[in-house]
Formats: sequence, structure tokens, C-alpha cells
Amino acid sequence: MKNHISATESRHKTRLLSAAGLMTAALCITAPFSIPLPFSPVPLTLANLVIFISVYTLGTKIGTLSVLLYLALGAAGLPVFSGFGGGLGKLAGPTGGYLAGFLFLSLIQGYVTEHWPGKRTCAVTGMFLGMCVCYAFGTAWLSWQTGQPFTASLAIGVLPYLPGDALKIAAAAITGPRLRAAVRQCS
Repeated sequence: MKNHISATESRHKTRLLSAAGLMTAALCITAPFSIPLPFSPVPLTLANLVIFISVYTLGTKIGTLSVLLYLALGAAGLPVFSGFGGGLGKLAGPTGGYLAGFLFLSLIQGYVTEHWPGKRTCAVTGMFLGMCVCYAFGTAWLSWQTGQPFTASLAIGVLPYLPGDALKIAAAAITGPRLRAAVRQCS
């Protein structure tokens, strides 16, 4: 017996894959444009903002798929990481823990957002918790890579970024519900 996919299911899957591709493209376009800081190997980027919006808009599965695709493209050598870097060396370098932490960010944010839908404070909490885990993973990796104590890595890899990341969370909390509603309306 053959398994037939209805036209509606096929269109839905096509839309989901297209959305994942668009969010992956948004990550690949924004993340390379970064501002290096003289005291840190960790540059300022908009990658986490795109992840916040992606997960808020498309949910855990598609948002995380977008992050996985982004990391795979970067690992394959495409210049999609900060400073137009790419390759396994970038993932293994001082900022690799933050890159891998994007997966935790998307999973945690998505879990919280989906379990308490329509509650902006829960979505903000999910973004905050996801970012904390991303920071912890990235800082531990940075500390190991540089041989610095965890607290020193925290001082150069997290503390300078907190105000900007708070603004990114606020921006995603404002735009996320609108984009999510627009995407749902098109589905």
C-alpha cells in the first residue's frame, strides 16, 4: 500500500521548509556582519536576534532546524560566521561554544514559548534562559580555549554584551508576535 501525502500536507511541508530556508538565509546574511571588540575574541553580531525571531515566529522545530542548517553551512566552510569566517576551525575556536550554544538557545526558547503560547513574558523568559545557557556553554568553551579562568572569560565574553542582548530580546518580543500571526495567517 502506497503512502500518499495530500496536497494540503505537501503545501504545508513546503511552506515549513521554505520558512526554515528563509530564516537560515537571514542568519547567514546577518551573522557575518560583526563588530569586533578590541578586548574580546567575541564580536557583536545580530545572530541571536535572528534566532530569537525565528524561534518565536516558526516554533522550536523549524527555528532549531534553521540554526542547524546555519551551523552546517558554516562548518562546511561557507563564510557565514562572524567576520565572514567559516569552517571547522571557527567552530573549534574561541567563539565555537557560543555558536554551538545557539542550539540550546533555540531549544530552550522554543520549549518555553510553545508551552505558554501567547504569553509575552514567558517568551521573554524563554529567550533569557536560552541566552543564559548559550552564554554558559560559550564561556566555558572560551575559558578552555584561552586558558583563562571562567570569571575572566565571563568578563570578556558575556558582560559587555548584556545591554545589547537585552535590546535584542525586547525587539524580538515586540516583533515576534506580529510575525508569528502573519505567518499563521499565510498558512
